[in-house]
Amino acid sequence: MKTYNDLYLSTRRALRVAGVSAHDLEARLIVEYATGKTREELLASSRLYITDSSIIKKIEEIIQRRLAGEPIAYIVGEWEFFGLPIAVNESVMIPRTDTEFLTEIAIKLLKERSSQTRVLDLCAGTGCIGLAIAVNVPGCRIVLADNSEKAISICRTNMLRNRLTRNITALEADALEAPPALLGMFDMIVCNPPYIPGKDLETIDYSVRAFEPSEALDGGADGLVFYRAITKNWGSIIKDDGILLFECGIGQAEDVKNIMLNAGFGDISVHMDTQNIERVVIGYLKK
Repeated sequence: MKTYNDLYLSTRRALRVAGVSAHDLEARLIVEYATGKTREELLASSRLYITDSSIIKKIEEIIQRRLAGEPIAYIVGEWEFFGLPIAVNESVMIPRTDTEFLTEIAIKLLKERSSQTRVLDLCAGTGCIGLAIAVNVPGCRIVLADNSEKAISICRTNMLRNRLTRNITALEADALEAPPALLGMFDMIVCNPPYIPGKDLETIDYSVRAFEPSEALDGGADGLVFYRAITKNWGSIIKDDGILLFECGIGQAEDVKNIMLNAGFGDISVHMDTQNIERVVIGYLKK
């Protein structure tokens, strides 16, 4: 008979042997999910024996799913972003560290402004950016917008999970089209759009290609379709001296900067992430 600690160690071993880099973290998440216990409860129960054989069977099934390439976040239905629990499923992309960098910059800029600011998280996906802003800049009013009904449903789930329904709303809107009527004006639009060039979609990591939604990845032939559409159409709802922040892919920052310049944005700056990749482009709109 296995203890809970035995179960964790055997799960970790299976993942490590299979080459899963974050085997410690993923083993813990799998055991927490399969047993229904929190991290603290698992620690407290570590020496207790498992009497329910269905738990061991469930973990074996999860390990097989993981080794077949399914992301751990989709298996357990949750991921952490900026310290927040974020519900995820295959309708939305899993939040990345790259996007935490974008979010950190947005929060810093908003803290330098008045507390009564309106922020639009465009191409919101899980809503993780807007949710993190709402927690860290409490005076902000946030709108989460995505063209996917399923993504908006996930946004609302995350609003409820993090008790943020008071300051945040979510609605369907297509970033490639003009903004919906009566949306109002914003001090900031922050956006992590699809930016992978169409020709590169078949070369990306299998777990991303096979499990994450293609519409959240595909940025058109050159990866820049959303940047062109958003700077052209959505500047109309940015206030005077308002800010537009984009996340972009490797090697795209200069093109994004030029697209923003051509659309009338100024004071444009490019920011490198912790991997020295030009990841975030910021521009101001003077009217």
